Amino acid sequence: MKVYSDYSLLDHNTFGMNVKAKKYVEYEHVEELKRLLPTLEGKVLHIGGGSNLLFKGDFDGTVLHSGIKGICVKSQDEKHVLVSVGSGEVWDDFVAWTVNQGFGGVENLSLIPGEVGASAVQNIGAYGVEAKDVIVEVKAVDLQSGEERVFQNAECDYAYRQSIFKKELKGKYAITEVTFCLAKQPALKLEYGNITSVLEGKTELTVADVRGAIIDIRNAKLPDPKVQGNAGSFFMNPVVSREKFLSLQKDYPNMPFYEVEDGVKIPAGWMIDQCGWKGRALGRAAVHDKQALVLVNLGGASSDEILTLCDTVCRDVKERFGVEIHPEVNFI
Repeated sequence: MKVYSDYSLLDHNTFGMNVKAKKYVEYEHVEELKRLLPTLEGKVLHIGGGSNLLFKGDFDGTVLHSGIKGICVKSQDEKHVLVSVGSGEVWDDFVAWTVNQGFGGVENLSLIPGEVGASAVQNIGAYGVEAKDVIVEVKAVDLQSGEERVFQNAECDYAYRQSIFKKELKGKYAITEVTFCLAKQPALKLEYGNITSVLEGKTELTVADVRGAIIDIRNAKLPDPKVQGNAGSFFMNPVVSREKFLSLQKDYPNMPFYEVEDGVKIPAGWMIDQCGWKGRALGRAAVHDKQALVLVNLGGASSDEILTLCDTVCRDVKERFGVEIHPEVNFI
């Protein structure tokens, strides 16, 4: 177990905020975490890779981080394989492992930053796939009592970028392990974005081909946080009623959209672009010039500058489309 005081979080948040934690602890086993919990005082924040956080200042408390590693095949049959993964594993390393094994289910989630534990909290998603589609169960530890608990998929209350861990159980559990159900005979999902055009001409497609296409697409339009601070997609795509969608479609016949269970999803990036924000800056914060869903730190931006840009973009989208967009990023 690693324990530090007055610890810089610069390398633990992809927005590049130079803030500190009063105490930082990384544990490598569940038992270490359980022994640690009774000794903690004051505020506690559990983080993953820091790719979905915006620190508004120093954290006057203890920041916890899982160093639990390991990828283990629990069981399998002719069609499926159950794989348990330590919460501290880098998400894309896990995706790469599944593809190398020829297992399908998460290849469309390639190159999403962060760690496996956070995937179960955020219900990460991209290109027609969400983590909830493949998660079977989530192991966690109660940060108050130290008791271990297993959440089955149905208990996680998953929805678009939502879970029980972001709502009523927010900040109450540390995820220690996630079990996924993967396919030995993958059914590839190619209908979202421009995956098909990137793969044009290829036959007998594999999960490796899809992963390669996703990586190419993401690298072409998303900034590298090591070069330009960002938290990936800053905003969630709004879901509107069919009535609202049809009203908007009259004015914007070329508006992209996706039919979903509870309405129609409209890409927030498209609306932000229509408002003229793509590539524009406010101070040292800007909307990325290739993907309007992404806010970037141009260098030395304060959290206030990021938040001001966020609020201004949200206001302009609401004024033009009558649709509210909300941040996906957590403000700390």
